[in-house]
Amino acid sequence: MWQFEDVAHCAIGACLALIAVSCAEATEDTNELGSLQLAISAERSSAEALPGSPHESARRPRPLIFSTIFTTPLVIEGLASDAEGRLYTAARAGDPCPVWRVSTTGGDAVVVGNIPAPCSANGLAFDAGGRLYVASTDKIYRLEPNDVAPPSATVFVAGLPGSNGVAFDAAGNLWVSDGTSAQGRVWKVAPDASVSVAFRIQPLASTLNVVAGLGGIGRDVRALPPGRLTITETSRAAADTAGSQPVVSNGLAFTPEGALFVADTARGAIWKVRFDEDGSVDSSLGCDAAFFPDTLCLDELFVAHPLLEGIDGIALDDAGNIWGTAHERNAIVRVTPEGRVREVFRNPVDATTALRNGGPLEFPTTPVLTGRKLCLAHSDQNRRDNSPNNAGEVGPGLAALGKLSCSNEAVGRGLSLPVD
Repeated sequence: MWQFEDVAHCAIGACLALIAVSCAEATEDTNELGSLQLAISAERSSAEALPGSPHESARRPRPLIFSTIFTTPLVIEGLASDAEGRLYTAARAGDPCPVWRVSTTGGDAVVVGNIPAPCSANGLAFDAGGRLYVASTDKIYRLEPNDVAPPSATVFVAGLPGSNGVAFDAAGNLWVSDGTSAQGRVWKVAPDASVSVAFRIQPLASTLNVVAGLGGIGRDVRALPPGRLTITETSRAAADTAGSQPVVSNGLAFTPEGALFVADTARGAIWKVRFDEDGSVDSSLGCDAAFFPDTLCLDELFVAHPLLEGIDGIALDDAGNIWGTAHERNAIVRVTPEGRVREVFRNPVDATTALRNGGPLEFPTTPVLTGRKLCLAHSDQNRRDNSPNNAGEVGPGLAALGKLSCSNEAVGRGLSLPVD
């Protein structure tokens, strides 16, 4: 089992990181799926203090262990939990794409539904009635999970290109981010399936001076790998155009007060959107004429931080902390209600390769807080810290391409979903 000290970071400015890494002999894995466990010394004030709790302190280490509870031969990304704390995830590129239910303690996964092909499942969310919604390409599918007679999901709404993160508000509206379409749209889908663009996250580049599909004003963020640089003693210049990261609206999570947090993968940021009593956006919009009038002003950024680079899914605990998966860094981060950012965990550096691609995190995409466990979906994409993706438990040439893992030790309790 590997152990290392948790890293304390300041929220703004230069951060001092004191890291102590010790490798001990790995114990033989008894999980039939071959679980990989990593012990993390998280900082607590007492044996009872939990990460993310008001009693947490940066003085007392205590180990936190992640174990793999499920592996699949198909790629996964989204993750949700039901009222009983059971986990649900859906596959990509299946025919059809199965929806599985998995216990947080492991054991056999159960198919509870299927998404018709072609399918590429992203975010999942339950409504107040227990129906499961799954984003896939430009559609939102809906089903009632059934392990006896798994149903074929039906289309709840279509015409949402790049549909990715999903979350319900207290009124039963489904909110959907546009993910890889990179326009920053966040849609509001009413219970009757009527759709409107509620607001936009400012894209990294505007569509000004575009000719024949080429142009734009702004900037392009790239992940290395798959992008590459030409590195000399005097410069570091792009060697190709691979690795662009344009996603600005990704994971979504509502607060009990009704505000909406939006993960901005490309900027390494989280936005906070406020609403008035009739549900209209109360945050400032339209500050830059280069973008659509319904684009959030940059003042609506809640926090931006290098530790948030590659942030994907987010989840809130009952203390108001935001837990996020920084997938390109193979890391877990936590943001306090005041906007202080802490790296809870990052893969250790391999002693031989100096890479961080060996797990237990393998491009983690979606976090779920169920009970007091932190559970994660991993899609093992071949990007940045997870490249090459041929190490760890899942990846090319192996029996599994995706996995779920959960902490063995308690963390902050998650909010009931949908938030009411």
